Amino acid sequence: MSESPTFTNLLDDAALFSFEHQLHLEEVLGEHSWNVDLQQPRFGFTGARALTCTRFHLLGSAAPGPRSWLWAWANPSGYPTEVTASSAALRDFGRRHGIPELASAEVPFDALPGPAEDPAFAAALLTEAAKAVSGHWTSYNGDAGGGTRAAFLIEHPEFRLPPPEPARVMRVLQEGITGLPLTDRRRALHGYAVRRGLGVDWSGGQARLTGPGFEATVAFDEQGRLAELKATMSRPG
Repeated sequence: MSESPTFTNLLDDAALFSFEHQLHLEEVLGEHSWNVDLQQPRFGFTGARALTCTRFHLLGSAAPGPRSWLWAWANPSGYPTEVTASSAALRDFGRRHGIPELASAEVPFDALPGPAEDPAFAAALLTEAAKAVSGHWTSYNGDAGGGTRAAFLIEHPEFRLPPPEPARVMRVLQEGITGLPLTDRRRALHGYAVRRGLGVDWSGGQARLTGPGFEATVAFDEQGRLAELKATMSRPG
């Protein structure tokens, strides 16, 4: 990486690929409950599908009282190293690249973009940045009691994305580019295409994406807003 990314860059880099992973997670789990034992450690889901994560990583927690996020590596509760190691790696990345949101033990909500009062939103922002750095793309943000939200990255073979499919890719682009709080939509689109294994060619403010069975054109206006999104399906044979 020739230039250190900013926290905002990381959010844009993660946004669309993360969005597709969370759509997939919802489809895999359906209606569910979750439970975690940080000492064992074990993270499981019950309900429509019963799954135990093969690995999981506690990132941290966002609490309404102090109105701040506390990274897991800095939590005085002394959680096992194996569940906090990813948060420590993010701290080291943040220190190397000068990203205080990752490097600081505690991050005030006021230091983050977006609604400053919402623990769930704060946890989601820090989780998105963590995904872009760690390469773990499925997350779970759960109620830890008293309004506090705990954020995890979770791993299971069934959480891996299937091969890109035209209708799903178009949904991710349409809903993600127009609905997510992106700062640089072009960067977000490019990051998604690369991570999803799609071909991407830029000409001015327009990108041409190619994937199995489809080709999509995405155009942006002078303010970087989505101006046009269209797809052409390949003919079989």
